[in-house]
Amino acid sequence: MSDWWICATCATEHASREGVCAICADERQWVPASGQAWTTLAELAAAGSRLELSELEPDLFALRTAPGVGIGQESKIVRTPAGLLLWDPPGYVDDAGVAAVRALGDVVAVVPSHPHMYGVQVEWSRALGGVPVLVAEADREWVARPDDAIHTWSGEVEVLPGVVLSQPGGHFPGSAVVHWAAGAEGRGVLLSGDTIFANPDRTSAAFMRSYPNHVPLSGAVAQRVAQHVARRPFDRMYNNFTGVIPTGAREIVLRSADRHAAWARGDFDDLT
Repeated sequence: MSDWWICATCATEHASREGVCAICADERQWVPASGQAWTTLAELAAAGSRLELSELEPDLFALRTAPGVGIGQESKIVRTPAGLLLWDPPGYVDDAGVAAVRALGDVVAVVPSHPHMYGVQVEWSRALGGVPVLVAEADREWVARPDDAIHTWSGEVEVLPGVVLSQPGGHFPGSAVVHWAAGAEGRGVLLSGDTIFANPDRTSAAFMRSYPNHVPLSGAVAQRVAQHVARRPFDRMYNNFTGVIPTGAREIVLRSADRHAAWARGDFDDLT
């Protein structure tokens, strides 16, 4: 029997299964009509869960669970000569998945973009030899499995050379992104989590407080977030699932924020 638990809905690890998962009870997420349910790594493994690693572009990899666990995010791994960043860790871990990640290099940090992406971050840290888990100071209250591996941060952190974490906020106060300067053949990549969501049309982006419950951010906040990330160059953007804006992403993000603000102001009410 595990001495820690995984919320079956969001796949975030908890030190106890008492009550409900606070992350899911918040207006940005949801508790199933059937009520709170818990699981363990052993149960997920018995149900056939596994990790799949694939290359998105040179030195950027996707790590996902199959079948999907919890929210089912697609984690990203950035590889540099100085080591790896594991971004938005999955809600599942096993020996085969750890071995596949280790084959790419040494992970120097596990970093979630925001509380929905905490996954089993402590367990990933332990499996990778106790590497630090960097959690935004503004969102530390959402950590449901405290551990010495967890370190808080704020502002900006260059976690690896050319790989910078920053916190535009919005979706959560500490919602974070990664600027990877060497990505997209040197034109720059933004890993946006769902602070900024790459839309299916690949030519626009969304800014939401809640995606499943369709709660928008204000126009002013959308523009603030866009202007924050636009301080650094990037041509390509990946969200925390399979969404990508393959080129022109910086300009698309700025334009999408302006569109969001215009609709929120009522500029296009004549179209409704």
